[in-house]
This record gives sequence, C-alpha cells and structure tokens, in this order.
Amino acid sequence: MELSRLDKLLEFIKNEPEDEFLKYALATEYLRLNQADKALIYYEDLTTNHPDYVGTYYHLGKLYEALNRKEDAINIYETGMKVAKQKRDNHAFSELQAVYRQAMGVEEDDDDY
Repeated sequence: MELSRLDKLLEFIKNEPEDEFLKYALATEYLRLNQADKALIYYEDLTTNHPDYVGTYYHLGKLYEALNRKEDAINIYETGMKVAKQKRDNHAFSELQAVYRQAMGVEEDDDDY
C-alpha cells in the first residue's frame, strides 16, 4: 500500500521534529484536507518556535480570517511584515501588506503602513 502525502510527512517529522519546512508542509497538507485545527497547531508552532519562517504569517493570517478571528489575523500580518522587513524579504512584505490592508479595510491607494 502506498503511503499518502500526509503519512509520508508524518514519518519524516518523526525523524526531524524541529524541521520548519516539514512543519510548514504538514500545516499546508492538513489545511488541504480541511483539518484546520491540526493546520493551526503547526502554523502556530512555527510562529512560536521558528519566527523567521516568513511564509507562515500569510497562511496563518488567512486561516485566522477563515476562522473568523480577524483580530488575530491582523496581528499576525503585522508581525509577519516586521519579520519580512528584518529579513529584507520584499516580496513577502508586499504580500503581507496587501492582506493586512484588506483585513483592515484600507483602500489600495492609502499609504498608512
């Protein structure tokens, strides 16, 4: 029997429990399988234990929005923008800024942040 993508990732993480890419991949896979509660665990773990993993912030914020946790989404977007700026990741910063502005209800031509 062939292992599913989730099963493979779970096997990998047993050997590398602190691998940030595997945690991110698991969160994304759980989200794809409509298991938001498990995705949330991995995304939140990443922001706590691997705060420099910039890609997390966008997806965690979007998940918070989907869970009607708008204030949490806004806060995570703000944190992600700070991290992206520190890492000089302009692409991630602009993506986070766009979703932040959308969550705040700011028009595209406003330059408040």
